[in-house]
Amino acid sequence: MSLALLFPGQGSQFVGMGKSLCETSPAARGVFEEADAALGFDLTRLCFEGPEEELKRTANTQPAILTHSIAAFRDLEARAPERLEGAAFAAGHSLGEYSANVAAGALPFADAVRLVRRRGELMQEAVPAGAGAMSAILGLAAEEVSRACADAAGGEVVSPANFNSPEQTVIAGHAAAVARASALCLERGAKRAIPLPVSAPFHCSLMAPAREKLEPMLAAAPFSTGRFPVVTNVDAAPASSAAERRDALIRQVDAPVRWVESVRLLAGNGVTGALEIGPGNVLAGLVRRIERALRVETHG
Repeated sequence: MSLALLFPGQGSQFVGMGKSLCETSPAARGVFEEADAALGFDLTRLCFEGPEEELKRTANTQPAILTHSIAAFRDLEARAPERLEGAAFAAGHSLGEYSANVAAGALPFADAVRLVRRRGELMQEAVPAGAGAMSAILGLAAEEVSRACADAAGGEVVSPANFNSPEQTVIAGHAAAVARASALCLERGAKRAIPLPVSAPFHCSLMAPAREKLEPMLAAAPFSTGRFPVVTNVDAAPASSAAERRDALIRQVDAPVRWVESVRLLAGNGVTGALEIGPGNVLAGLVRRIERALRVETHG
């Protein structure tokens, strides 16, 4: 069986994340300790005890999810390596692409956790609080959502940010433009338009300042070829070389997450099973809506 390893992105965090894993797994506990040392603050305590509002801050959420994901991965390596046999690809949703590269052996964990901490800070700084928004559009084809965004923009930014499933496309941009596009999607047949509780409009052109400031850090990071390719968000294509992996993470910041195409590429390349590693099971649900035959297990 050809296996894909999947890693979740922002939104999967919760107070208590990783606590039970660390209580039973020395390998997982070591990852949390490494994160604390790399970041210079007690991320472990924030994950285990909260407060929730602090954990939900983008600059904290991103290293928290990466750390939990890699702790769960190291736990599998130590205690159930047979579950990782046949891993041919990895993929991650947005932030999860960093976890995927760490699991592939293409980026050291300590470097990754420092990168995503800074990524979160830069994304938060790119747009003033309240100026941006994101909304999940349900029950309308992605092409129609894209058209509605173009028609509603009115000189502001609004565009698809996450192509999550055939029935769910998330849009992002200026708050007023997102509201106009959401209303237009409902007029054109969407079942629902759900405003998302996010602190910034991710994966749209408003994130260009964050990409520009993150690029030198990614350029300096010690990427390598790794053990298996990562299917990238920005191209929905496998990246194997250090240069390809790095370039995809730079361009990903202000480009949409092409999750539907990524999952279909995995299925088209002989992947018959997937393992979602990290907090929650959001990706397992999305995969079922994209490729029903692709069976997903979870570990976290």
